[in-house]
Amino acid sequence: MASWFPRWRRVAPDSQGVVAPDEALAPLQTLAMGVQHAVAMFGSTVLAPLLMGFDPNLAILMSGVGTLLFFLIVGGRVPSYLGSSFAFIGVVIAATGYGGSGTNPSIGLALGGIIMCGAIYAAIGVVVMAAGTRWIESLLPPVVTGAIVMTIGLNLAPVAVSSVSGANFDAIMALVTILCIGLAAVLTRGMLQRLLILVGLIAAYLIYALVTNGLGWGKPIDFSIIAAAPWFGMPSFSAPTFTAHAAVLIAPVAVILVAENLGHIKAVGAMTGRDLDPYIGRAFLGDGLATMLSGSAGGTGVTTYAENIGVMAVTKVYSTLIFVAAAGFAILLGFSPRFGALIQTIPGPVLAGASIVVFGLIAVAGARIWIQNQVDLSDNVNLIVVAVTLVLGAGNFSLSLGQFTLDGIGTATFGAILLHALLRRGRRAALERE
Repeated sequence: MASWFPRWRRVAPDSQGVVAPDEALAPLQTLAMGVQHAVAMFGSTVLAPLLMGFDPNLAILMSGVGTLLFFLIVGGRVPSYLGSSFAFIGVVIAATGYGGSGTNPSIGLALGGIIMCGAIYAAIGVVVMAAGTRWIESLLPPVVTGAIVMTIGLNLAPVAVSSVSGANFDAIMALVTILCIGLAAVLTRGMLQRLLILVGLIAAYLIYALVTNGLGWGKPIDFSIIAAAPWFGMPSFSAPTFTAHAAVLIAPVAVILVAENLGHIKAVGAMTGRDLDPYIGRAFLGDGLATMLSGSAGGTGVTTYAENIGVMAVTKVYSTLIFVAAAGFAILLGFSPRFGALIQTIPGPVLAGASIVVFGLIAVAGARIWIQNQVDLSDNVNLIVVAVTLVLGAGNFSLSLGQFTLDGIGTATFGAILLHALLRRGRRAALERE
């Protein structure tokens, strides 16, 4: 009987080849690679909680804890880091009515929905462990997942734009932030390019500080909170509140996480030349339980990260032990209130500019799914599914079900799945009659 964990084989310190998931670098190399992976997830894992009004320190801490839990459940067989999922942003804002600045006063409602989403996700993992993944691929083909992902970005667009539309200075600084991120995307190379949002955010932050604190043109940044915060301390935990309304809105994100994780595991399997399909169910279960654990403490929902997959593709180092090191580094950062205070000084207009870019990238990611999977939009089934899903989501089409209201992302998600299933079955029936 195979052991739960692999027996990691040490590779030569000067090895230039591929390092497999069940191989290990020297301890110092493992630590350095782990820090690099923690930095790779940093930008998105910090930005997502800020956009939802969560504590970024706690989000980073729970990303590390969740990654360790994932590592244990998959038995160290799947190289992956779990960070804050952007798929939750739209539904959390819809469920809590968050205004986009400061702490979310209704964070408990969001946490209850995140836990329910994680429970559904974990349950899907158990089913996949028993029945395989074919039913998921049938229920969520690329045309459906691409449309749902694009809908999330389009649904969020008004939130990002409206937050800076009231003041001309704020709008200009949001545009400056967008320009900084764009320049980071085209002028940087290597690791800096992979951190383009973080690099652009830092540049915009420095420009904002120069024109406000230096030239007095706008609301200055209050740096006193950084000096007042201790280097080490506990993050601010929050308790969940369970309501049916928040659960109905947030739980469907499990569909996105399943599709996302499935794609990531397939990609890593192709890069490593290893068959990771037997561990897909365990990966879903681990991600679902990590999301539940994060939500129960006050953190965001988590998911596998494309950023870290990109780092593996560049370095060709897939050893799962480096993610243990990355998780440990993230946990250390999570226990630094001074680090959290620094994040809290990021100005609202700068965050808004980053949000516009991120929400746009989410929308484009949906189109990328169609392109990579060669979705045929001349097919009437695909065309109708995409057209209806995008308008339902972008228009925030709401549907009242008794005392519950299903907002745009929820109606678009369920609508895409049901509409595709019905149209595909109808076409099959028509072909059989012919």
